[in-house]
Amino acid sequence: MIIEQEVFGYADEIGPEKIVYFHDPRTQLKAILVVDNTALGPAVGGVRMAPNVTTGEVFRLARAMTLKNAAAGIPFGGAKSALLAEADVVDRDEMLKVYARVLRNQVDYIPGPDMGTDEHCMAVMHCEIGRAAGLPAELGGIPLDEIGITGYGAAEAAEVAARFINRDLRGARVAIEGFGAVGQACFRALVDKGARVVAVSDIHGGVYDPEGLEFESLVTRDPVTAKPNKLWNRRFEKGERIACADLFSLDVDVIIPGARPDVITMENVGNVKAWLVVEAANIPVSIEAEIWLADHGVLVIPDFIANAGGVIAISVELRKGSVEEAFEVAGQQIRTNVQKVLEIARDENVLPRVAAETMARRRVLNAMRGDRVD
Repeated sequence: MIIEQEVFGYADEIGPEKIVYFHDPRTQLKAILVVDNTALGPAVGGVRMAPNVTTGEVFRLARAMTLKNAAAGIPFGGAKSALLAEADVVDRDEMLKVYARVLRNQVDYIPGPDMGTDEHCMAVMHCEIGRAAGLPAELGGIPLDEIGITGYGAAEAAEVAARFINRDLRGARVAIEGFGAVGQACFRALVDKGARVVAVSDIHGGVYDPEGLEFESLVTRDPVTAKPNKLWNRRFEKGERIACADLFSLDVDVIIPGARPDVITMENVGNVKAWLVVEAANIPVSIEAEIWLADHGVLVIPDFIANAGGVIAISVELRKGSVEEAFEVAGQQIRTNVQKVLEIARDENVLPRVAAETMARRRVLNAMRGDRVD
């Protein structure tokens, strides 16, 4: 096993504490781990599985986890890791076992699910080293994808944000990028609040119907698990197929980027017509694009505030709480944080992200100094 450790150009007063590269020539495993900060506790962060993840991306995701956990008021630091492989690789479980073993001594890191991994993956890792979060219910966990708590939290954030700027989520036209566990849960929660989801997309493309989409027309159920299956290769009686990139230029009120990083950048931000963007994914909008949107009257709720439902549920899981408690705590914390961040942003005339980062960084720095953390 070859393990290289290096901390370079990303360092600031918070972190990262370490960047670790893993390469096992026997199994061809290649992975990156960034532990950003552990002042508040062991670092919790997902395992992303994709072939083209970079160190810079993993660091940005780890930093988002540090800020997310701090803002959520939970006793964990921030980290992220990435397995450089296709999520549907044939020997995925074996690769996860190997990765778990190389993480055995990285005791300051608790892996969780992320893009390309799920509660089954966490079960594999937990069975190997006894350390993982976001586990299946059978192992005493709170299955994040199954209950859809991240998407639920993003919908709660959208409702508070709309009300703050005297808008009404009822009847609002919504486009959701990403139709996995987060996007599907967000779809259902927004419809429950009276919004009209008019477009959704996944990596293969999207569908758009200005009259509104019906959830059940987009998915069928697996006969064994009863979980929704995506059917992008089917014919739709209503709506039109669109390219993934076209979703961000639709005439909608709300955009929910809920999958990949950097889907709204300076290259396409000028096409955005929405008045609200809620970042259900991690780092989906570049900083420059967020500034442009703010200058053009578009409110953006930053990722580590809007999508904190999953990690809040993990904190409840780790203290042996229930699914019901996870929803209660996540909903209350996200609504409180969105309101607080928007009030600070208004009063201090700064971006919501700046207000949110200031709030979170203060908590981390207080912990690093050994001060009382509020």
